[in-house]
Amino acid sequence: MKPKLIDIHPHVISTDTARYPLAPVGGHQSDWSQKRPVTIEQMIKAMDEAGVAKSALVQASTAYGHDNTYVAEAVAAHPERFTGVFSVDVLAPDAVGKMKYWMGKGLTGMRFFTSGSTMPEQSTWFADPKTFPAWKYAGEAGLSVCMQMRMAGLPKLREILDRFPKVRVIVDHLARVELSDGPPYSAAAPLFELVRYSNIYLKLTHRPIEESRKGRSTSEQFFSRLVKEFGARRIAWGSNFPAAEDKLPALAALAKDALSFLPQQDQDWIFFKTAQTLYPALTDG
Repeated sequence: MKPKLIDIHPHVISTDTARYPLAPVGGHQSDWSQKRPVTIEQMIKAMDEAGVAKSALVQASTAYGHDNTYVAEAVAAHPERFTGVFSVDVLAPDAVGKMKYWMGKGLTGMRFFTSGSTMPEQSTWFADPKTFPAWKYAGEAGLSVCMQMRMAGLPKLREILDRFPKVRVIVDHLARVELSDGPPYSAAAPLFELVRYSNIYLKLTHRPIEESRKGRSTSEQFFSRLVKEFGARRIAWGSNFPAAEDKLPALAALAKDALSFLPQQDQDWIFFKTAQTLYPALTDG
């Protein structure tokens, strides 16, 4: 019997721009969302091919900005396969109201897009006092919050973690950590410093896996250290499909290969149990 596989970082993009108008954050649509759109139906097919049981669909901020309609429709149509991670303007006075609206549509996580393919510089607005009501409500509502960010933003993130210890925060792509220096991974020290926050979780995608195989680093060296420090219960796999160029089965195979040295119990946490902790809607039954 194959181990269960849950993906906490895929994106869906409709080809119908009239029904789902584009409104990318920053005004510039990402190349991947233009070249490799994956509809809801195509996502389910890809999941079946890759052996992915369930997914937490992440709002494609570089296509739809804060309009989470397509993700919400996916969850409504296939609640047995999906939950959703929405995005809102947390600087706006009505941020909490918008959070409640999308939660009412069945979405169970929130994402802050503070840096990425269309925004290479790390912004710090996520720590602005105007965002505090949103952070506070996320803690009260039990929302897991994804942080799309880079290493340069970690000092500000620590301020948020200190102020809002009840919020489960997931660092996407391990903050695009650089690992080519190899053990003891001095460049990754700010990431490892987050271990003292019990509410921090790490999202393991193809980006850190590929990075772990550069220079003096190997996947086994880095992920052995990562699991030793944080524990498998605070790490969850996400494909980043279709932002990643590879197909979903290949992305799943890449992760399985990189973590194949770990005990099965640790692999189970990373590939599905941690996901169910972060998003209880993905639990069976």
